[in-house]
Amino acid sequence: MASNALETPRGGREEAKAAENGASTEAKSGSAPATGGGIKPWLPLLVVVLTMPALAFAMTHFVLVPKLQRAVGEVKPEAAVAAEPGAEAKSGGKPGEKTGAEKAKVTVSLSKMLVNVAGTMGTRYLMTSVTLVGTTADFKDKIEENKDQLMDLATGTLSGKTISDLEKPGARNVIRAELMTVFNNALGGPLVHDIYITELAIQ
Repeated sequence: MASNALETPRGGREEAKAAENGASTEAKSGSAPATGGGIKPWLPLLVVVLTMPALAFAMTHFVLVPKLQRAVGEVKPEAAVAAEPGAEAKSGGKPGEKTGAEKAKVTVSLSKMLVNVAGTMGTRYLMTSVTLVGTTADFKDKIEENKDQLMDLATGTLSGKTISDLEKPGARNVIRAELMTVFNNALGGPLVHDIYITELAIQ
């Protein structure tokens, strides 16, 4: 009976040791998945961060740059066209020669043209000053040579205007167009390109 009493505590100790070993094994196995699970959520982000520079470089080098080069090659700079042989012939001018739009304007004034307004029995009069615009080198000389004729044509045109004609909307444009027509007819060609009405007073 004494031996049975001694064997019982030894068996209890062995069972306790086995229980402790099992608990420690469970603790170790439980902690391992926690360590591995902390890295997995970050893997997609790491892959994206590492691959984005490579994708950006490839897109720029193989897609965007060739497209830009093709676009630049299709549009020919104006400076290069101007430098090409025969560019002067295409533009229809010599080096340094200005086109019609670029030629300097020449102006000549016809001032203080006084006429009676039609239909007022001489009680109202119209005073007008205009500036003629041309681009030819001899424009001023032509106007000065024919100034008296042009003044006569202008006063004849203006004296036919009534008060109602002068007060209509767009009356200045009508007068400008009529004067340009009679002036160019008298000068024998379209020498007058524009007319500025600098004064138009009814008294």
